[in-house]
Amino acid sequence: MLSKEVHHNLLLKALNIKKRFLRMYEAAHAGHIGSSLSCAEILTFVRFGWMNDADEIVLSKGHAAASLYSVLAEEGILSESDIATFYKDNTYLAAHPPAGKIKRIPFATGSLGHGLSIAAGLGLAAQLKENSKRVFCITSDGEINEGSTWEAALFIAHHKLTNVVWLIDRNRLQGFGRTEDVMKLEPLADKLQAFGFNVVATDGHDFNALNMAKTAWENTEQPLAVICNTIKGKGWKQLEDKLDSHYLPMKDNMFNELNEAIELHYQTEKAK
Repeated sequence: MLSKEVHHNLLLKALNIKKRFLRMYEAAHAGHIGSSLSCAEILTFVRFGWMNDADEIVLSKGHAAASLYSVLAEEGILSESDIATFYKDNTYLAAHPPAGKIKRIPFATGSLGHGLSIAAGLGLAAQLKENSKRVFCITSDGEINEGSTWEAALFIAHHKLTNVVWLIDRNRLQGFGRTEDVMKLEPLADKLQAFGFNVVATDGHDFNALNMAKTAWENTEQPLAVICNTIKGKGWKQLEDKLDSHYLPMKDNMFNELNEAIELHYQTEKAK
């Protein structure tokens, strides 16, 4: 279990990160809000509860770029004036992460299925250089449809890249519908285990649960795959766990209602 102080700190950072990217989406009148709400706690925990400064994050589900930009602003790498350029002309903060423009974004993602391969390459390079760098790759579950993801999984297992941590945002929705309707993934844990991964299934919105995955990584000699069970559009009353949360921007009073919902979630979790 995380200490109360550490848990509260992560809750507060997640709240700040969500509020910031909601303002970004509201100002840009942009979609992919549900995707960012799905992985907000995963990104928060990886950056502020797990990784070191020398480590890398690869957000393979690049359509949730706003959540990554907001994490980088929380870290101090991006300024609030940078954040204000989201979606605007000549910005580096486009709808999908750019390559070579922003510290901590090592590769452009958004064309799904490539992030795990990049993470595998970075992990192998660190292994060959005998340094302690770790690479955290966050993929969506829908992009597991891509064959390149399974090729990367084979590569990671073959080279025993325990410095690569694969976190799967398992919200069970993808751009065309439910993952099990579009292309069945289950039994996903069994498949990953057969590839040679130590697999942990956990609540991707719960910091204590994510910390248990971290403990599992510390005690395994296999590459780790974490199936983070999440809800797309978590907290968005009208569109939570609905496909529309993938594409639609906020309208009418949704911005205020969603902010109130995430604030209430923070206060409720803080009081436990």
